[in-house]
Amino acid sequence: MAAAPAKPSPINDHDVEDWKTRFNDVLARPSEHINSKSPPTAAPWHNSFFACLTPIDTCLLTYCLPCVTFGRTHHRLRKDGSLEGYEPINTSCLLFCGAGCFGAHWIPMAMQRADIRAKYNLQGNCLTDIATACCCALCDLVQVDKEAAFRASEVPAGPQGVQQQYVAPAAGMEYPAPAEVKN
Repeated sequence: MAAAPAKPSPINDHDVEDWKTRFNDVLARPSEHINSKSPPTAAPWHNSFFACLTPIDTCLLTYCLPCVTFGRTHHRLRKDGSLEGYEPINTSCLLFCGAGCFGAHWIPMAMQRADIRAKYNLQGNCLTDIATACCCALCDLVQVDKEAAFRASEVPAGPQGVQQQYVAPAAGMEYPAPAEVKN
């Protein structure tokens, strides 16, 4: 009798190493991270922080199972924007649950918010990331999830959103002909 194939674990070794590396980076350079802020050219967020009631399914999911929303956002940011290969119970979801057991849920949340700001050049700073994660975690989770979904839909498919390198037009660039001046 053949044994049934083993079901894959929700814990992904690559994700564990990624989180460890990111935590160690923050611990190695705390003042650099705390004082980090977006450049003046940063874009505003597409989704409002206080629009956390829409869509209602994301709102309810986040209220009941915030770890699932956190894990889904992580998948969009770090793996696949279209959620291909996404599993609701994943490494980031479990990390969020574990951190929440110690009242430290805000740490991975602030790190995830900083990730989306850096990836899409959005406005904000580290102290705002921490404040939103501490003071209104559900609104933060919904905003970041909606923003990741929106931004992922804007980026073309392919590695890092790039499909091909720039190709110059065949004719080259030309200045328009000067208009005649009448006296």
